[in-house]
Amino acid sequence: MSEQPAGKPAQRAVVQFDCHGTASGKMRNDLSVQMRQPFAEGPFELATDEGAFHGGEGTAPPPLALFVAGLTGCIMTQIRAFAKRMGVTLTGLTVDARVEWDWEAKGRIYETGPRSFEVDVAIESPDAEDKVAALINAARKGCFIEQTLGRQNTIRHRMKTPDGWKEL
Repeated sequence: MSEQPAGKPAQRAVVQFDCHGTASGKMRNDLSVQMRQPFAEGPFELATDEGAFHGGEGTAPPPLALFVAGLTGCIMTQIRAFAKRMGVTLTGLTVDARVEWDWEAKGRIYETGPRSFEVDVAIESPDAEDKVAALINAARKGCFIEQTLGRQNTIRHRMKTPDGWKEL
């Protein structure tokens, strides 16, 4: 993370990612994601698409696949990073995530809502079970995506108009 003047690691920081998406096919979206704070990384070029259900061509993963992959990759990254810091030996790591949503037709559109998030972590380690459990619990607290999902969030939407941006 960022450095303080005395050379000590920062104790707090804002982490910011920006993403710019452009519609580029029947249902394809080309996305450019970049970390802005506390340091610059990227841009990373990604794409999403939908299958025939939404009229897409399946040229890229659907957004929900990237969402579940992000959750899985986030906890795996934190486990591996924190294992070094906590002195836990990893000889193997697999994670299986299952995410379910409710889906309800509303005329010609539909509404959704989260139902469950389940993450199974399998760590091979010669270390004691309590030490491995402490690692998983620390990684859960350090996983940005898991922490986001675990609390209520306010998501603002704005619409571009001829007079500027309008809050919805």
